[in-house]
Amino acid sequence: MILEVIATSVLDAKLAQEYGVNRIELISGIMEGGVTPSYGLIEQVVRAVDIPVNVMLRPHANSFCYDLDDLEVMVRDIRMIRELGAAGTVMGMLNLDKQIDIPALEMLLSEAGNMAVTFHRAFDELEDQQAALQTLAKYPAVHRVLTSGGKSNVLHAKQEIAELVKTSGDLPIEILAGSGLSVEKLDDFIRQTAVHEVHMGTGVRVNNQALQPVDPKKLQAAVSILSHFK
Repeated sequence: MILEVIATSVLDAKLAQEYGVNRIELISGIMEGGVTPSYGLIEQVVRAVDIPVNVMLRPHANSFCYDLDDLEVMVRDIRMIRELGAAGTVMGMLNLDKQIDIPALEMLLSEAGNMAVTFHRAFDELEDQQAALQTLAKYPAVHRVLTSGGKSNVLHAKQEIAELVKTSGDLPIEILAGSGLSVEKLDDFIRQTAVHEVHMGTGVRVNNQALQPVDPKKLQAAVSILSHFK
């Protein structure tokens, strides 16, 4: 079982590593769903921890549809994320028809180098997630999909997540379930979906508040729950 936790600061990242988190998603703009953090923050976090750091590649929170100017920004950002030593990057792009923007995806994958790519919750705006999963699995660099099963809260999408997990079992891609997970609901959610990777943000923060730092007690509790699963 893999626990990925959102970090927005060096302190978040250090606490995540100290309490046994497996991987970090580094972002800024947590209230906006995450945007690309500063190069300084990326560099300091990568230096501060030994666990994998996956960095958000998202130039703005307006939508998941990007024009040529946006893509030029993203190309420069992904190059810098790679040069700063991040283990992976987190991205997602759609066209105006709410389908995966394949040309944009391929453009950015060509710049990713050896970084592991997570396709983020732009996935939740797609009409046919099963077909999209098959498409993304064709790209070796795309290691996983972060999804809430098309719902605003993943706890309301247990059946959808379970179906995606089942499909992914025959594909070289993982389902990373997140959005709305809490320590209290974690055990039941994993048992009902059979997911192998979970993503937590406000659920492991002080008072469940997005702008508070991560809570060591909640991190410890989440890691303990995951230790009961293979």
